[in-house]
Amino acid sequence: MTLLGVDSLVACHGLLQAVRGVSFDLAEGRILAVVGANGAGKSTMLRTIAGAHRAAAGTVTFDGADVTHVPAHRRVRRGIALVPEGRKLFADLTVEENLLVAGRRARLGRWRLDTVLDAFPMLRALRGRRAASLSGGEQQATAIARAVMTNPRLLIVDEVSLGLSPVAVDVVYECLTVLRRAGTTLILVEQDLQRALSVAEHVLCVLEGRVALSAAAGTVTREQVTDAYFGLHPNLSEQP
Repeated sequence: MTLLGVDSLVACHGLLQAVRGVSFDLAEGRILAVVGANGAGKSTMLRTIAGAHRAAAGTVTFDGADVTHVPAHRRVRRGIALVPEGRKLFADLTVEENLLVAGRRARLGRWRLDTVLDAFPMLRALRGRRAASLSGGEQQATAIARAVMTNPRLLIVDEVSLGLSPVAVDVVYECLTVLRRAGTTLILVEQDLQRALSVAEHVLCVLEGRVALSAAAGTVTREQVTDAYFGLHPNLSEQP
């Protein structure tokens, strides 16, 4: 069943068109990896899907309903959660307080403080620590856990492993594996191409605001994705 539909989506920063007619569908329970160079429009696309950036044209549908002009906080209530690049934690609040703030906007579901801490066991020992004192990996795990507190059907994580050590990346992906097993649909922006192709069922490469490649991760080669990344590959259009 299609959970998310994006059709001819356009988003701008002033006169600059950052997202240019992007279209794709994402089935429930699937993992989509989004790759592309810095400035390709990935973050703007995801923020527009989540309602944090206004769409200039096109439509976003979620669970069959048009949410293109639905405010971000109402999209959270419908089941869309975004972990933004840079994490955007409340630095002076503790890990537990960051989670509880998100829980106030939560949908009904399995995820609450105790179940989230079970899924993210590294955070249990950190629950009384201020977010500002955490390492990069701990902050990323906290940011993802905070989004999970809203009981999302679709979790969007921008720049999963950016700036993290290999050990921290492994820990974060272990947490994402728990969410995958729970049936959460995931969109991950990932600069580590090998990691992206190993965890996702579908890969979307964005180049200058457009989809340069869309293919099943198991059928596309690293070389094809790299060529699309640099604009050397013809557009492939296959829905996730």
